[in-house]
Amino acid sequence: MSPPAIIAPSILASDFADLGAECSRTIKQYGAQWLHIDIMDGHFVPNITFGAPVVTKIRSHVDRPATANATGTFDCHMMVAEPKKWVKDFKKAGCDLYCFHYEAAIDSTAAESPEETSDKKTNPKELIRFIHEQDMQAGIAIKPNTPVDVLWDILENPVAEERPDMVLVMTVEPGFGGQKFMASELPKVTELRKRYPDLNIEVDGGLGLGTIDQAADAGANVIVAGSAVFGAQSPGDVIAKLRQAVESRRS
Repeated sequence: MSPPAIIAPSILASDFADLGAECSRTIKQYGAQWLHIDIMDGHFVPNITFGAPVVTKIRSHVDRPATANATGTFDCHMMVAEPKKWVKDFKKAGCDLYCFHYEAAIDSTAAESPEETSDKKTNPKELIRFIHEQDMQAGIAIKPNTPVDVLWDILENPVAEERPDMVLVMTVEPGFGGQKFMASELPKVTELRKRYPDLNIEVDGGLGLGTIDQAADAGANVIVAGSAVFGAQSPGDVIAKLRQAVESRRS
């Protein structure tokens, strides 16, 4: 059977003036398992959100998960140009799953902190190993213009420590919330699910009650929804319906 449904509301759409309480409510009252935390640096994407200090603060409002993928997981989506530089900072801040972009990793350096410089390049496999060495799960994300087959070599790596725990398929261009869902990206999800039936496959961008059936049919099991949850009169009902759409298609 494919992995269970995981609903990961994106706090980019939450009330920043009440962020800690919003995060707590989303888990404890509304029934979400994860929180999706969009980290943007103004370089990899043309927007800036928040950094490790904010993650540290909201971590104090949400209990750490007892096991991998459990309730309370902080799914940090690292839309940053130098993903390796921030791994240790986000580990300290309370990140559980560090999801970097393939496109950034292939062009980034091996420097291990914001203060360091390095002439050595890193690569996705090395970065995944480094994340695992910090006792976090590793995710790898691809943008709409990136073909999914760039991931085959990474996912089929015989070295377990260098394989990701999750793949994120973007269904919008990364950088801003509230964009229109791109159904054109769902064949990537279908192919991933066909090849890797046990893999956590996440979709992010434009997900809500009007688009969840398409994503679930394609095989996604980790659903990121921002405005659809935080803009709803009853966020808990929306989360429950998103989860049911995925669970009803598990096989």
